Amino acid sequence: MSAVEQRLSELGHTVPEVAAPVAAYVPAVQHGDLVFSSGQLPFVDGALPATGKVGEGEGLVSPERAKELAALCALNAVAAVKSVVGDLDRVVRVVKVVGFVASDPAFTGQPGVVNGASELLGAAFGDAGVHARSAVGVAALPMDTPVEVEITVAVRG
Repeated sequence: MSAVEQRLSELGHTVPEVAAPVAAYVPAVQHGDLVFSSGQLPFVDGALPATGKVGEGEGLVSPERAKELAALCALNAVAAVKSVVGDLDRVVRVVKVVGFVASDPAFTGQPGVVNGASELLGAAFGDAGVHARSAVGVAALPMDTPVEVEITVAVRG
């Protein structure tokens, strides 16, 4: 078990098997010393634990729940990276995180939602988990998921 997986385990997380793509792409690609994950949904055992738009009010996914889902997306992105590099201890830096939040038109708290992904990556990778980031509100995401996250990491040979 890598040190990264050990830290995640201490937080109650296990790196899952990489999620099967839902369209024509692969979960992650390595180019040189960079690994780019595809956008990852918050699948748990092959199912989405929540669907819908993020916002405040009845029928919406709460920002707090969406933040938890963003962490699950990040965990799935880590799994995608692992499927390419094998050993997560080869990751020397989380370079960039992009989070998409399916947002109710009145919702502007996308950065707080994507903090779920950023905080998980920081806990898993320590100083190497500090990254640049974008948090983007969108009208809809695949399969009506509330959040999607992709990451780019640098790895050593």
